[in-house]
Amino acid sequence: QVQLVESGGGLVRPGSSLRLSCIVSKLSLTVVNMGWFRQAPGKEREALSCITWAGRSTDCADSVKGRFTISRDTAKNTLYLQMNSLKPEDTAMYYCAAGGRSCDGRTYGYWGRGTQVTISS
Repeated sequence: QVQLVESGGGLVRPGSSLRLSCIVSKLSLTVVNMGWFRQAPGKEREALSCITWAGRSTDCADSVKGRFTISRDTAKNTLYLQMNSLKPEDTAMYYCAAGGRSCDGRTYGYWGRGTQVTISS
């Protein structure tokens, strides 16, 4: 079955960078749209960035524009999220998802289990 596995999260200081990865099995990134989302405790899920099957990316959240960049490696069937200048408010569980439409998380049918990102001094 389709499987999405995130990695790369951790505990880092404000101003640091992290790169999240999402390895996708049984589903090619060249045929589905992909997205990165996050959810902090007590908050709603937030769409961060998405990329189409053709490789066109869209920023979904003003809070991360200019700091987060989505990319993919189709040879490795892996999705990435480069996160720079991290802030304490970026602390959340980060998820990748497949098969949806643009930034609308409700349309995505496949989800990973998430990777925790904690920003603290």
